[in-house]
Amino acid sequence: MIKVSIIGGAGYTAGELIRLLVNHPKAEIVSVHSVSNAGKRITDLHTGLIGDTDLVFDNEPVLNGVDVVFMCTPHGKSSEFLSENRVADNVKIIDLSQDFRDETSGFVYGLPELNSDRVAKADKIANPGCFATAIQLALLPAAKAGIIEGPVEVTAITGSTGAGVKPTATTHFSYRNSNVSTYKEFSHQHLAEISRSLAFLSPSDVAPQINFVPVRGDFARGIFASVYFHSDMSEEDVVKLYQDYYADASFTHVVTDHTIDLKQVVNTNKALVHVARHGGLIHVTSVIDNLLKGASGQAVENMNIAFGLDPREGLRLKASAF
Repeated sequence: MIKVSIIGGAGYTAGELIRLLVNHPKAEIVSVHSVSNAGKRITDLHTGLIGDTDLVFDNEPVLNGVDVVFMCTPHGKSSEFLSENRVADNVKIIDLSQDFRDETSGFVYGLPELNSDRVAKADKIANPGCFATAIQLALLPAAKAGIIEGPVEVTAITGSTGAGVKPTATTHFSYRNSNVSTYKEFSHQHLAEISRSLAFLSPSDVAPQINFVPVRGDFARGIFASVYFHSDMSEEDVVKLYQDYYADASFTHVVTDHTIDLKQVVNTNKALVHVARHGGLIHVTSVIDNLLKGASGQAVENMNIAFGLDPREGLRLKASAF
């Protein structure tokens, strides 16, 4: 059994990670750390886990005597924590914050559809961002083939859980319900990791310009990304390009016989991608669950790869399609 320690156990991503791991056939949670909730039962906070676990939150982090530490700390806090606390040399780290997505401090960027071979050998893995996952999965095959002409236009809508568990003026129900709004237009923090990956794949070593408008949706879970760019390649050839690229992917599937929607992926680790040509434009849509393929599910996928398991282990989940 893979022995697991979780740092920062109070948020949405930690709650989803615990839910996945208590049902994982090859993993055992040894400790869930939360200073503010120390001594409380996990189910006092994550009430959806009632009947699934008797664990309580630990005040002190467990950083040795386990096989892997998951960092579910807020952005900026993972690097701070690791600078102040020593993780044993034989313990792998999977960080869900954005602190090491630039691959500093020996971390490998953990997007399996891009870096599966590197993740398999890594001791430190930086889990991708949720928007970054959805947008990259819409663009990786095109970037690798060098078929993107000019800028890439992206509009992507996300559920309210993407903003974290603490309520703010733009996340509480009375604002989000029956409402849509944009934010961080053309300046979202995930653009940096997207551009790094596309430049790495591109034959020219240069990422295309990405014009990204994020949208707040009036739903809790999921990301729907609409992406388009100019290209001379035929629709048939582009579809084959995407099918070939994702032929061995465990969770990313190219859909050709119908359009895609959020309910096909919510509560799963799947990503669905649809490709179509409209005039001189290639339009790609991609959908993921922001808390699973966009966070905790992908973290478990990375754990499976790093420990030589089937990437699907513990992640064979059914979508809430109705």
